[in-house]
Amino acid sequence: MKFTKMHGIGNDYVYVNCFEETVTDPEKTARFVSDRHFGIGSDGLILIKPSEKADCEMDMYNLDGSRGSMCGNGVRCVGKYVYDHGLVPADRRRISVDTLSGIKYLDLKVEDGRVTELTVDMGEPEITSQVPERLSVTGMEVPFIGVSMGNPHAVIFFTDGTEKLFDRWKKKERPVQRRSGEETRSGLDYLELPAFGTDFEFHSRFPQRTNTEFVEVTEQGRLVMRVWERGSGETLACGTGACAVGVAAVLAGFAEKDRNITVDLLGGCLTIRWSSLDNHVYMTGEAEEVFSGEILLP
Repeated sequence: MKFTKMHGIGNDYVYVNCFEETVTDPEKTARFVSDRHFGIGSDGLILIKPSEKADCEMDMYNLDGSRGSMCGNGVRCVGKYVYDHGLVPADRRRISVDTLSGIKYLDLKVEDGRVTELTVDMGEPEITSQVPERLSVTGMEVPFIGVSMGNPHAVIFFTDGTEKLFDRWKKKERPVQRRSGEETRSGLDYLELPAFGTDFEFHSRFPQRTNTEFVEVTEQGRLVMRVWERGSGETLACGTGACAVGVAAVLAGFAEKDRNITVDLLGGCLTIRWSSLDNHVYMTGEAEEVFSGEILLP
């Protein structure tokens, strides 16, 4: 199977051009290629397929083989791939990608014949919880804001009271590394997310499981975030999660609608804007191709 490894600010997937390749068992293939020791290593598998409704279709699978409905970082990489590899005309600056969450439209920034940045119309958010709703997890009552961006998210803001709930999971050793550097060091970076991430993901409140975002407000309109993704665990970035965080920040009064919101993730930054004109959320960020190869599937 021929493949291309790509990432959006560290959220990496194995991409397969299904205009040319056929993947007969994507669930099993996703588990195999995602293994960072015995496979290629990734957060999952994304198949780029022909579509009768759009320029292409994105079919994504998490590293545990479960199928995902939407991936914000993934769809940016799909947009870059189809342009850079000539699957759409070179004069195009807007393309469409069919997903399980509907057709997404991407505006392309092109330099020297290659896409360097993309803005994705992520559509309207759905507010799925009262603001805020409280969740009972491992003896804690944690307030969260529920937002769906085609997939479920529980957004937890670290205020003085909320942060103390997580004291038992703080690291004493070195914190996780953030690509933006020490200047955006956050108290979140000292949390041991694997110790409690699955407690949120598999909570009975979320019958389809949930992605969970932990957020610190550093200033008005700038947020620092870590994410626990359903089916993948902690990742360096989550595009739909950053969109959900942007929406939740407006609802909580930490940001303003129609203003750009900078979300600082472990792998880099995304710009989020929730428009009052159409109520859509717009996400802007980079996408990078790392390498291509061929792998023998078991």
